[in-house]
Amino acid sequence: MKTIDLEPGDQRLAAVLPVLRELRPHLTEDLFREVYAEGHRQGLRYTAAFADGGSCLGVAGWRIVVNTASLRQLYVDDLVTSMAERSTGVGRILLTHLEERARESGCSEISLVSGTQRTDAHRFYFRERFALTAFQFDKHL
Repeated sequence: MKTIDLEPGDQRLAAVLPVLRELRPHLTEDLFREVYAEGHRQGLRYTAAFADGGSCLGVAGWRIVVNTASLRQLYVDDLVTSMAERSTGVGRILLTHLEERARESGCSEISLVSGTQRTDAHRFYFRERFALTAFQFDKHL
């Protein structure tokens, strides 16, 4: 398995999208390309875990955020392992990679938001020593 950081336009993003759609089913190829192009200018990055044969096993979308609450954090927008690869260590490998990135970037924490219905993901985050520290409130416009 190889963990690779991907820039917008990277041809390997085509293999990432089906895995990312397991978490974000509304994404089309065009929408993903547009979001990544705009988000990249705001710091969005994608890191993917690939099998030796080139198939995508898991993907993380992330960015470095500076704010008054934590000062500098690595925020995880997306973290998903292919359904067929769950519980095989892919998620842990991606998180380890992100932790290394966070430390290299001088971050004090890694933060993410997980939908309340994603109980399997929550068990994973607790195993990985994440703490439940806040409620997120959204108002759809």
